Amino acid sequence: MSVLNAAQQNAVAELLRVSPVADELGRRFGAAGHELHLVGGSVRDALLLRLGDDLDFCTDATPEQTLELVQGWADAIWETGRDFGTIGVQKNGLRLEITTFRAEAYDGVTRNPIVQYGKSLLEDLERRDFTINAMAVSLPEHVFTDPYGGLADLAAKVIRTPAAPSQSFGDDPLRMLRAARFAAKLQFTVDQSVITAMTDMCADLDRITAERVRDEFTKLMSGADPITGLRLLVDTGLADRFLPEISGLKLEIDEHAQHKDVYEHTLIVVANAIRLEDADAPDFVLRMAALMHDVGKPATKAVGRDGRVSFHHHEIVGARLTKQRMKAMKYPKDITSEVVELVSLHLRFYGYGRGEWTDSAVRRYVTDAGPLLNRLHKLTRSDVTTRNRRKAANLAADYDALEERIDRLQAEEDLARVRPDLDGNAIMELLGVPPGPIVGQAWRYLKELRLDRGPLNRDEAEAELYKWARDQGHVS
Repeated sequence: MSVLNAAQQNAVAELLRVSPVADELGRRFGAAGHELHLVGGSVRDALLLRLGDDLDFCTDATPEQTLELVQGWADAIWETGRDFGTIGVQKNGLRLEITTFRAEAYDGVTRNPIVQYGKSLLEDLERRDFTINAMAVSLPEHVFTDPYGGLADLAAKVIRTPAAPSQSFGDDPLRMLRAARFAAKLQFTVDQSVITAMTDMCADLDRITAERVRDEFTKLMSGADPITGLRLLVDTGLADRFLPEISGLKLEIDEHAQHKDVYEHTLIVVANAIRLEDADAPDFVLRMAALMHDVGKPATKAVGRDGRVSFHHHEIVGARLTKQRMKAMKYPKDITSEVVELVSLHLRFYGYGRGEWTDSAVRRYVTDAGPLLNRLHKLTRSDVTTRNRRKAANLAADYDALEERIDRLQAEEDLARVRPDLDGNAIMELLGVPPGPIVGQAWRYLKELRLDRGPLNRDEAEAELYKWARDQGHVS
C-alpha cells in the first residue's frame, strides 16, 4: 500500500464525481468496523478517466452484514448475487455491487467456483483475472493498493494475469475470451505469456457454457477495436472452439486461381461497417452481419476453366450457416433473424449499376429489407474493399443512385408500408367469400401486383382482383 502519487491522484479526481456516495458508504462500513474498497474495473476505468455509473466494491463484511449496513440508506437493494457474496445497491442514480472478499477454488471441470470468503484485500485481488483489474482504492481514506503492477501495465497498455496465465485460465477458461475482449475494448496489447497460454489451453474453453461464451463474444464485437480481438481469437485457436467459420475464411490462394483473401476482406468489412455506424452506440447486428457475410464462400468455392474463382450463391449458404452458428451460441431469435437476413441480402445490390433494375425491383429491395434497410445500405457499402479506385468510385456512385431512387419512390409511394390496394375486408366483400385461404391468396397476388406496378386506383385494383379470381376459378 502507498499514498497516492500524481497519476493515482488523477484517478481520485475522477472519483470526485461519485465520491459523496462512495465515501459515505465507506464511512458507514468503517464505523461498523469493516473495510470497503473500490476495486477492479471501477479503479481501472477511473485511472483511464472513463468511470461510469456502475461501481464495484469489496469488503470483509459478510452479505448479511452488508445488508444491515445499506438498509435505510440505499434507494434500492437486490440480492440476486447473494449466494456469490454480492449485494446490489442503487443510490443517487449509481449502481453499486458490494462483494465479500473472495478466495475461490475451482473444480477444474467447469468454470463454476466453489465460493469461499477470503480474509484480506490482497487475497481478493490475487484471484482476479488481469493485473489492470487487480487494483483497489480504500474508502473513505483513498489509499491505493496495487500488488501486481496493474498501474504500470495500464500505462504500458498491456494485459497480464496476476498469477501465471496457465493457473488463471485453468481456474476459469472464460478469462481467455476476456483477454481478447479487453484487447478489443481498451485497444491494449496482450502479453506474450498470456497469448501462449491461450493457444495451449484453447480447448479448455469447451468447459464454458454457450451463453457465457456468447456474452463475452458480444462484448468483444461491441468494443472499440473488435478487429484486434478477432485476430487474437483466430490466431490462438479460440475461435475454432465456438466460431470456426471465421478461421475457415482463410482460403488457400495460389498463383493459378487467385481471389481476394476472404479472411482479410472480412475484417476490413467489419472495420468499414463500424465507421458507418451511428455515433450513439455500437451496432452489434451490423457488425455481426459484416463478420458473417462471406462465411458461405468456402463451401461454394469453384474454379472455372479460365482459372477464375467463383462463389455462386454463397449468400444463401452463408445465411444458413449463420443461423446455425448463432443458434448454437444461444443468441435470441430476433437478433439471429436480423443478422441472417442481412447476410442473405448483402449481394442483392450488385447488378444495379448495369441499369437492369426497374421500379419494381427497387420496391422489392426495400420491401425485402424492411426495417433492416438502413443497415443493409451500410453493409453493402462496407463490402466494397477493392483497391481499384475507379471500380470503388463507380460502385459508390451506383449505390448513391440507388439510395436516391429509393428516396424518390419512398416519397411517392411510402415504400416502408407497401400493402395491396385492397385489404382483406374489401377482398371478401367483392368476391363474396368468407375468411379463409382464398382471401390470403388474393391478398398476396395484389401485393405482388403492387410491387410490380406501383399503386393502383380502386377501379384498377378491383378489375385485377376479378381477373385473378376468374383465372383461379373462384368466380365465373
